Amino acid sequence: MITTEAFMDILALHRQGQSMRQIAKQLGIHRDTVKKYITGKNPPQYHKRKRKDSILAPFQQTIRDWLEETDYRGTKIFDKVKSLGYTGSYDTIRRFVKEVKEEKAQQAYIRFETEPGRQAQMDWADFKVVSPDGSSFFIHLFEMVLGFCRALFCCFVERCTLEAFMDSHIQAFRYFGGVPAEILYDNMRNVVSRDRKTGEPTFNREFAGFAAHYGFTPKACPPYSPWVKGKVERPIDYIRERFWRGYVFESVEKANRDLMAWLEMVANLRKHGTHRQPVIDRWGQEKPFLGPLPTGDYDTSVKVFRKVYKDCQVAYNTNRYIVPPHVVRKTILLKIKHGIIRFFHDHELLATYQEPAARNLMIGDPRIYEALRRDPAQCARKYGRGKGAATRGLVDSSLYPEVMHRSLDEYDRIAQGGASWKN
Repeated sequence: MITTEAFMDILALHRQGQSMRQIAKQLGIHRDTVKKYITGKNPPQYHKRKRKDSILAPFQQTIRDWLEETDYRGTKIFDKVKSLGYTGSYDTIRRFVKEVKEEKAQQAYIRFETEPGRQAQMDWADFKVVSPDGSSFFIHLFEMVLGFCRALFCCFVERCTLEAFMDSHIQAFRYFGGVPAEILYDNMRNVVSRDRKTGEPTFNREFAGFAAHYGFTPKACPPYSPWVKGKVERPIDYIRERFWRGYVFESVEKANRDLMAWLEMVANLRKHGTHRQPVIDRWGQEKPFLGPLPTGDYDTSVKVFRKVYKDCQVAYNTNRYIVPPHVVRKTILLKIKHGIIRFFHDHELLATYQEPAARNLMIGDPRIYEALRRDPAQCARKYGRGKGAATRGLVDSSLYPEVMHRSLDEYDRIAQGGASWKN
């Protein structure tokens, strides 16, 4: 097909008396083409060919729905769509996923204002501390904001452990005077974990129990979407500028006392830029809509299960701890918090020890082994040379470890969690 300009040239040369052969030669086209347009005198018409449907067309809406759920990578989408019968290439998937993500990035969002008691938002932030000797380290800020009134709670922790994470929640609920219906989070490890088989995000089991105890619903926002948690993202800069800049750090405990005073005297008394009211006034309006605090706090101890060896010992963090003999070969629960380890069998508290800073120690109450030596059933058992070395040790005492002997009053004090026994 020729261009419109070539068509006009054909007609002009024909009017000048040139033959079809001459016109074809001069314009470099076939004589039949010249004849066609001289005879018909109709300009060239372009007919758009009907494009063949993409092999991805039946799956495009499904892929869009998946990307609304979470920020999947192209490789994950490719694996998922193949299970639905897609037979095309990965590059086709990659290009489409890129297009959809670019569309989402260009979208504008309407400001979302929550009802009283409906939602809070939570986030972590790192703050750098420079020591007098020039070395530096980071402490971490836990921050939670009530969505309606913008009341702010913060506290510093040394490590972002699950224990510190849940303990900070408890402090926030007490400070706010109640519990919001839902709390919005990033896809942080303390909240969301990945299924080992499917890779799908699931809520951390321990934290799910914590949320159920306090009666709120955790919500994980899409990855790389800071605008979804804007109410808690923006105050971090406010804290850095108005509290942290120029602050002389001495300890986490003192920083938390000073931060709490600043919250009460400055941050939560200010007139907020969005609702144009003092935060404390709106806070008073929101408190009646917050859920009640439970009668007892959730046990935020780290919980692990361990099997008791036949020598009445339990291994944890390279150390061994002695527990009563009636739980030998059974699996018991260890609860660890603030350096204190409590050992449970069902609801029975077996022992309480302080976790030492050193490693490879054997810690326990020697009275446990002394009672075992005097046990008539134990003494009546027959041990001889034909038995294994570990079994003969019950006769010659080589099985029993040497433990530090103290007064019984001292052991009673330690049993309450005051200190630890070491060999």
